[in-house]
Amino acid sequence: MRLLVTRVAAEAERLAATLSAKGHECVIAPLIDIVQRPDIALDTDGVQALLATSGNGVDGIAAATARRDLPLFAVGDATARRARAAGFATVESAGGNVESLADLVAGRLDPAAGRLIHGAGASLAGDLAGLLGRRGFTVDRITLYDSPAAAALPPEVTKCLASDGFDGFLFFSPRTAATFVTLAADLRPKPAFGAGTAYCLSAAVADALAPLGFGRILVAARPTEIDLLTLIDGTAAPSGT
Repeated sequence: MRLLVTRVAAEAERLAATLSAKGHECVIAPLIDIVQRPDIALDTDGVQALLATSGNGVDGIAAATARRDLPLFAVGDATARRARAAGFATVESAGGNVESLADLVAGRLDPAAGRLIHGAGASLAGDLAGLLGRRGFTVDRITLYDSPAAAALPPEVTKCLASDGFDGFLFFSPRTAATFVTLAADLRPKPAFGAGTAYCLSAAVADALAPLGFGRILVAARPTEIDLLTLIDGTAAPSGT
């Protein structure tokens, strides 16, 4: 199959290599860029743990403090792997979304033991600080990076869309999906998506794609990359088979 991978460039390239090894042809469209904010220093005095809801958050935390002894709670396995690679000694993965991360933190930590730092981007999906605040925790959300949206789709993507050249489309966040909807709406002639399949990390991602009229919109069993790949393996055969 020919697949469109809408992800930040570095992550998209890694995922495209995995999919290519399975026999798929991939085109990358990084619809969101990541720009780390420089010269931020985290005040970790009285902090009992760090929270990361993305790998980019881990990168920002690692750049903003030299401490690697504080426990780091990650939203999912990929974010946890990034934290371990950055040298954090104690890392736990919630294996899911913001809600599961809040549940994990609440089950492991005591609100009276100190505040938490959430290393985040300027645009957030979910309210981690609110979820934990209602359980008595003090959460300092520190914006460590910006994620500006693309102003246009890459030329190779628009060319393929004009000829119905994609079999599947991969989306990992509601914001990326919404950006794709906006940019696709500006194309002339207007692309048709009735023959395509959208593979979505979550129901929220799928909801954002509704205006495009995909023939199939499929949601991963859990919001992890592994589950999204399993979804693709289970519903589509590589080209040539």
